[in-house]
Amino acid sequence: MQVTVKWVDGAMFLGESGSGHSVVMDGPPDHGGRNLGPRPMEMLLLGVGGCASFDVMAMLQKSRQQVVDCRVEIAAERADAVPAVFTKIHLHFVVTGAGLKEKQVQRAVELSAEKYCSASIMLGAAGVAMSHSFEAVEFLP
Repeated sequence: MQVTVKWVDGAMFLGESGSGHSVVMDGPPDHGGRNLGPRPMEMLLLGVGGCASFDVMAMLQKSRQQVVDCRVEIAAERADAVPAVFTKIHLHFVVTGAGLKEKQVQRAVELSAEKYCSASIMLGAAGVAMSHSFEAVEFLP
C-alpha cells in the first residue's frame, strides 16, 4: 500500500491514495489553514471508523441481517502534551435494520474490535485505550 501527501499551500495538503483517490486536508486559520478539509488527526479517526464499519457490515451481511443504516460515532481524547497522541478512542455503532438480532450486531462489533479491524487493533497495541459499544435500532417503515 502506498499513498502520497503533497503540500498545496498554508496548512493545506492533498492526499492521493494508491487506488487513485484524493482527499484535501487542511488546518484551522490560526495555524495557517483555511479550514477547507478535515485535519490529519481527524482523518486518522475517519480511517478507524471506516475500517471498523467495513468489518461490521461485512459480518452482518454474511449473517443475513437486514441492515438499512449503519453509522459509527467516534469520540477521542488526546494527550495535553506534544505529541498530542490519542489516549482514548470510543467507537459507538448505531445499526438500524428490520428484525435485527442484537447478538449478531454485538458479535460483529466485538469481532471487529478484537480480530479484524487492523486500524483499531494497531492503535490499541500502541497504547490507545480503545472501547466499543453498539445499539441495534428496529427499522419502522
